Formats: sequence, C-alpha cells, structure tokens
Amino acid sequence: MTHETLVECVQARIKRFILEERLELGDPLPSEAELVHLLHASRNSVREALKALQAMRIVEIRHGFGTFVGPFTLERFVEGLAFRATVQHLRGAAGLYELMEVREALEAGLIPVVARGLPDEDLTALGAVVRRMEEEALGGHVSTGTDRAFHQALYRSLGNRLLSEVLDAFWTALRQVRENVADGSPDPRVTYRQHLAIYEALKAGDGERAVTAVHRHFDGLRKRLAK
Repeated sequence: MTHETLVECVQARIKRFILEERLELGDPLPSEAELVHLLHASRNSVREALKALQAMRIVEIRHGFGTFVGPFTLERFVEGLAFRATVQHLRGAAGLYELMEVREALEAGLIPVVARGLPDEDLTALGAVVRRMEEEALGGHVSTGTDRAFHQALYRSLGNRLLSEVLDAFWTALRQVRENVADGSPDPRVTYRQHLAIYEALKAGDGERAVTAVHRHFDGLRKRLAK
C-alpha cells in the first residue's frame, strides 16, 4: 500500500469514527496520539489525514487546544466550482454561462413553491431587504451583502438547510467568477427593480409571475455572456 493510499484509509477511518460516535459540530476528537493508538496507524499518517480532513472542513484543528468536528460547509465546493468556471470562461468556453444556467434553473424551479406558502414574517423580512436595496440603489451601488441577504431570505421558508446552503453556494460561486473575470456591475437601479418585481409577485402569491421575474433577473447577465 502506498503512503497516499494509507493516508486515504486513515481519513476514511476518522470519518467512520465521527459517524459511529455520533459526534456533532464542535465536538472534540481524540488527540493525535490517541488516534494513532485507536487506528493502529503511524503518527505521520494520522497527521496528514487530519490536515486533509481540515481542508475539507470535516475537522478543525485548533493549535494548542486539539482537534474538533468541523462545520461541514460547502466552502471547498464553492471554491472548486468558481475556479472551474473561471478557467473555462477565460478559455472562451461556456463555464460562466453554464453556472448561471444552473443557478437560474434552481431558483426558477423553487420560486412557485415559495409563492404558495411564504409566511408573513418571511415576506416582511424580504420587504425590508428590498427597501434597503432601494436606498443603496439611490446611492449608486447595491452591496453584495444586501443582494445575498435577499436570496437567502427568499428560500428560508422552505425549511431545508441543505437546499439553502446549495443555493447560497451557487450564488457565491457565480459572484466570485464575475469578480474574477471583471464582468462589471449592473445598473443598481435595474438590480433593485428586478428584486422588487420578485418580491411583489410573491406578495401577490403569483407563482407564475414570480418565475418570470426570476428569469428577468438573469437576463442582463445572459445578454452580456451571449455576446
């Protein structure tokens, strides 16, 4: 067995240990020395396995404190997705366009479900974000944080944490690629009006109108990429 294969085996056994012990976010793992004994592996293999798992956000190594179960975020997925799309775009391929299409398909497919059962408190929160977006647009720039807050609030009512994280991952990846390739900033007034149209359709409980508003939200980027 090669050293790389041995390290991968140790990674798998550490993940199995987390599952078998039903450990949760922030729970401590055995010390490096204890893992060496438990897994019958060398200290070097355990150390490299932990570093690899830390890169995947499965564990978190806090120097001087120990190793803990990590946050299990999609951060690495986002980084890979954004880098892949950026490389393809710079080569003249459709990486950015394809990334936009996936995000658009996800949002347009989910918005009718949101329209049918958006709680009043979520609609109120969405309206507050839209008003903040209007103020920013009048100032000449809609912030990244406000744009992100709108899309996060949009699907919160579905009560699916994984779905929310996946949608946010595609939002983040698309934003990163556009920054990497200097896609430029759309007119903030147009950005505001597009988000307002989605909000008003949801307020009216009109799923079909909301789907149309979501597609129009992507039209500006679609036209630029089509060129």
